[in-house]
Amino acid sequence: MTEKYVYNFNEGDKSMRSLLGGKGANLAEMTNMGINVPYGFTVSTEACARFYKEDKKIWDSLKDEITRHIKDLEEHNKKTFGSTEDPLLVSVRSGAPVSMPGMMDTILNLGLNDDAVIGLSKKTNNERFAYDSYRRFIQMFADVAMGIDKNNFEKVLTAKKRANGVKEDTDLTAEDLKEVVEEYKLVYKTLKGEDFPQDPREQLDASITAVFASWNNERAILYRKLNDIDDSMGTAVNVQSMVFGNMGDNSGTGVAFSRNPATGENKLFGEYLINAQGEDVVAGVRTPKEIATLKEAMPDVYQEFYDTSEKLEQHYKDMQDMEFTIQDGKLYLLQTRNGKRTAQAAVKVAVDMVHEGLLDEKEAILRVNPKDLDGILHPTLSQKAIDENTPIAKGLAASPGAAVGYIAFTAKEAKERAAKGVDVILVREETSPEDLEGMVSATGILTARGGMTSHAAVVARGMGKCCVSGAHDIEVIEDERVVLVDGKELTDENIISIDGSTGNIYLGELETQNPKLEGDFGEFMGWVDKYRDMKVRTNADTPNDAKQALEFGAEGIGLCRTEHMFFKADRIFQVRKMILAHNKETRKEALDKILPMQEDDFYKIYSLMGERPVTVRLLDPPLHEFLPRGQEEIRTLAEDLNMEIAQVKKRILDLEEVNPMLGFRGLRLGVRYPEISRMQARAIIQAALHCHEDGIKVVPEIMIPLSSDAKELSYVKEEVKDEIEKVFEEKGKKIDYLLGTMIEIPRAAITADEIGEITDFFSFGTNDLTQMTFGLSRDDAGKFLDLYLDKDIFAKDPFQVLDQKGVGFLVETAVEKGKKANPNLHLGICGEHGGEPTTVKYLYGVGLDYVSCSPFRVPIAKLAAAQAAIENPRKK
Repeated sequence: MTEKYVYNFNEGDKSMRSLLGGKGANLAEMTNMGINVPYGFTVSTEACARFYKEDKKIWDSLKDEITRHIKDLEEHNKKTFGSTEDPLLVSVRSGAPVSMPGMMDTILNLGLNDDAVIGLSKKTNNERFAYDSYRRFIQMFADVAMGIDKNNFEKVLTAKKRANGVKEDTDLTAEDLKEVVEEYKLVYKTLKGEDFPQDPREQLDASITAVFASWNNERAILYRKLNDIDDSMGTAVNVQSMVFGNMGDNSGTGVAFSRNPATGENKLFGEYLINAQGEDVVAGVRTPKEIATLKEAMPDVYQEFYDTSEKLEQHYKDMQDMEFTIQDGKLYLLQTRNGKRTAQAAVKVAVDMVHEGLLDEKEAILRVNPKDLDGILHPTLSQKAIDENTPIAKGLAASPGAAVGYIAFTAKEAKERAAKGVDVILVREETSPEDLEGMVSATGILTARGGMTSHAAVVARGMGKCCVSGAHDIEVIEDERVVLVDGKELTDENIISIDGSTGNIYLGELETQNPKLEGDFGEFMGWVDKYRDMKVRTNADTPNDAKQALEFGAEGIGLCRTEHMFFKADRIFQVRKMILAHNKETRKEALDKILPMQEDDFYKIYSLMGERPVTVRLLDPPLHEFLPRGQEEIRTLAEDLNMEIAQVKKRILDLEEVNPMLGFRGLRLGVRYPEISRMQARAIIQAALHCHEDGIKVVPEIMIPLSSDAKELSYVKEEVKDEIEKVFEEKGKKIDYLLGTMIEIPRAAITADEIGEITDFFSFGTNDLTQMTFGLSRDDAGKFLDLYLDKDIFAKDPFQVLDQKGVGFLVETAVEKGKKANPNLHLGICGEHGGEPTTVKYLYGVGLDYVSCSPFRVPIAKLAAAQAAIENPRKK
């Protein structure tokens, strides 16, 4: 039997996403539902896969199959491809199994040529419309199928408008557009070296080829990386009968959502343009009208669209993003898909749909992408800053949040400056898919043109990034690298602040504040906690960090790094004395001064955390990180230590290492200088005893870092235990405590049975475990990791997403061996991987008791853990 690659819309349904792509499957589903969808067919993702095997060419049997479906389309529409009387025109659009808005290519009005345009003009009795459609087709075909920059054509159109003294495309006459078409064809021939193709079938094959090829364009590849989309999926191609929104004042086109994608409000939200085609709305070429005004302009069409929106949302049980065209007063649906939304909107929609009975709590939890919560957890402008500053301009509140940064005029500039640690706001006349890298790098996006469904707005909302679009009060002169606002010139040396919740734009750096997580978010996270059975702690070194984490719902501290406390100005001098001391007495003298400082640190953290678990890691980094470099600092130390300056410098030199990450650090410090470990253990236990006196029953968790062998761990552990017993004896009181270790060296994972016998808990330090497993320095890997990602050697940066095959194998080995040796062993992770959703779900399956991450990632980890519990519940 011949392989089938092409499917009419009445042959599919929504379950066939992987074969027909999301757009094709939904077009088929809407056709089955009786919704007015222009008829067409879909060339499947399987054809896309074979296309790449066929050296990016359409093979003969696929051409024959497409021919049969074109004939079917002609019969259905009673039109003929290439006819001079009533030509069949089609659109050619991409449609991957996973929605990738704006990332791949579309061609409209295909089938027009010098003869067909006359036939279209006769049939519609609208010469202006026919030539407007033809000039659009030439530009889109040249850009998408032939790689000719569309700006070459835009210049012609702009020049024609200027010569005629008009501003809008719609002000050009039929005769004007005929001249534009001839100039477009001349531009095409000049740049391509051949005439614009007149054979509709040649046009179609070239367009299908271009859409398949767009699966691997730079912006599509980048989008897939950012959104964890499998490169092997491929895209389908949808060939659909054209309907026209540019036939006059009773025609139009628009994009709308069944709910507000920025806020989640249950109200139809969108925009439309009269006498326009779809790309006009998305590209921001003209400023569209709000969908609500369609109720007055075309009441019957509005009511039909409203009813269709409700029907689709009820059917899909999710917020819908719909494209529509009105042709001669008749409504057509061109697409529906689950709408991209901000994190705030995602949570509100999920909560509202539970209240409306559309979803249950578990379904609502699975509807929100954990990564998207990042958008809720970012700062907003403080009320004080808003009250004290006057906006210099205002645009549309396209994506909420706040952004502060220097102006960047191009995507390349934004990426380069952000890589140097500079916060930038990408400021453009309007964005296009080519700007994606800059949009990713920028803290926020500001455009002078475009509406709430423009490219900038849609992509920013999908990223959870602050965006203000359609700011008509500003003029962006990109060639001159200047923004004009109310007579002032702003350059890349100016800092601006934008408010994506109001659309206000401010000059200067305004104060921001952390969000308040309440209302719908609080209710949603309540459901998350209800179904989650893996704990989520935070990495926090100060009371402020701990307080922030508690506000985000942290259930303890999984990593408190004591060395971060050492860098404070009032104690670094004593730390340096401790390190450089030439005898034990001098070292003890310095440690005795550090002890009360450390004890106070721990007491404050314990008091704030209450009886929640707190894991304190003993000193870990190499000692040379604390050492002075300045001459004055060295001289002062030498005087205090009663040493010659040369002796201090030699001591500093002796402590330097070729590879400090693999050198004298972690528990090796405790082997060489047990008095350091003893001081820290004493500070921890004395702080805990103080809390017990306050009525807070703290159970300290003391973590010994960097163990690789049971014997070395046992040595340091006994020193710590001995000091703790001394404290108990001195204070006349004992409390429970746990002694554990960090598994961050591959050998520790391999010998976890031996280590597990002598410890109470394992905490996986996956940052170092990744470093040592791959043999990569995380401090230097950034210089070449991008190359590995670009060449698809690595699918993900292993320092951001846990490598399950290698590092994960070591974690699984350690869990299995450790639990076998000690069934009561507690298991957690404290690397930043603990806040990455796919890693959290993986570690849930491995059997960890908790994950620990930075404060701002706690809700993300909690949601991922709840989803894991719902999708793959543990055996009780």
